[in-house]
Amino acid sequence: MGATEETGLTVGSPVVRMTRPSGATARVVDGLRRAIVNLEFEPGAKLDKAELTRRFGVSRFPVAEALNRLKEEGLVDIRPQSGSIVSRIRLADARENMFLRRALEGEAVAYHAQHRSKELLSALRLNMGQQKVAIAGDERAQFHRLDLELHDLFVSVIGYPRARAVAEGARLSLDRARRLLITPRRIALTFREHAAIVAAIAAGDALAARKAMSAHLDSVIGELEDFAREYPALFDGN
Repeated sequence: MGATEETGLTVGSPVVRMTRPSGATARVVDGLRRAIVNLEFEPGAKLDKAELTRRFGVSRFPVAEALNRLKEEGLVDIRPQSGSIVSRIRLADARENMFLRRALEGEAVAYHAQHRSKELLSALRLNMGQQKVAIAGDERAQFHRLDLELHDLFVSVIGYPRARAVAEGARLSLDRARRLLITPRRIALTFREHAAIVAAIAAGDALAARKAMSAHLDSVIGELEDFAREYPALFDGN
């Protein structure tokens, strides 16, 4: 078996033990995960082991081990009779992750509205300005990066690492689904929704900030459900 590195991750109590792939397996895991999340491999696409060995320049064993790792993350389905495919997006998981985000990020923006940190407001306004530039240049990947950065600011600045880890995990789990929605219309809506959140924080209105965050996240999940009805082959469940 390939070499692994054992690590301890403290999530509350007790300590959770996990193994981290190293060497060739880690490279395949990282590269294939990125390709799946970026939709280079669409949901439901067949993953050919021989093709993956050529793509990553490794033997079949690291590929097989990487597929098992990504199965644990919910990105790959391994079927004994038909091989491995990219997991379809599970709407139930998307709803659960959005539920977590609504609770954590709604509370976070309410906190910021109550405290109104000048440093945070400066960072939020800078990010919003960069979003506007990205929209003007039709730089969708850049807008997506700034979107993630803005939401991370809301949670990370408070200084609660476990809350940030949960929120980040929920965002990353939704990333593949959200990339399906990166259209000019969705980007314009997202910018306006972000602006409403930042304006409420700047005004010191905690209730408005929480409502604006909920409206933003509800809007995204609503569009995702509409998309799933239009393209059911990419999704699992309803």
